[in-house]
Amino acid sequence: MYTPKHFKVSDFEEIREFVQQNSFGTLVTTKKGKPIATHLPLQLIKDGEEFFITGHMAYGNPQWRTFEACEDVLVMFQGPHAYISSSWYEQENVPTWNYQAVHIYGTAQLLTEDELKQDLTSLMEKHEGHRENPVLWDTLSSSLLEKELKGIVGFKIPVREVQAAYKMSQNRNETDYHTIIDRLQQEKDPNSKQLADVMRIKSTDSL
Repeated sequence: MYTPKHFKVSDFEEIREFVQQNSFGTLVTTKKGKPIATHLPLQLIKDGEEFFITGHMAYGNPQWRTFEACEDVLVMFQGPHAYISSSWYEQENVPTWNYQAVHIYGTAQLLTEDELKQDLTSLMEKHEGHRENPVLWDTLSSSLLEKELKGIVGFKIPVREVQAAYKMSQNRNETDYHTIIDRLQQEKDPNSKQLADVMRIKSTDSL
């Protein structure tokens, strides 16, 4: 991923938090030179001193059969993004697009059944734990779980390389930066409003 110095993010803890908050990612592999992609709920977990991307896909999805032949797989995560009009700048310039994106590379491995159960338990706790009547691993019948497990394949990807770019008008002056936040907040697109919130938080953090 192209990451100009203004927009490059190197703080792994910041990247880790971003992935946790934007964990519906895209897994990319290749088959005979042709890219294949699947959109999946994923987790970034720590096991000992290593970090892993974990997830699962349908057994009928042929992508998992490409893991063995792929030396590298790519996992992409994206945050809010929005069009930035150059009419919001003090001086003449061209429009652009702001975004947050993280790319993670590694070699995919299949999970054992026990590892898959553990990963599914963690995934359900993350997304169900705060609900009034949470659907957790231990609340589901063993017959249903056994049936569903036969239909999925779990995988893990040791994190070998991370690329992160947050293009959020860091190269603009302070006046332009705050004008962009205000104008994004006025847009009807929910992504624009979310991006404005992120930019406002980043601005506060830098003070």
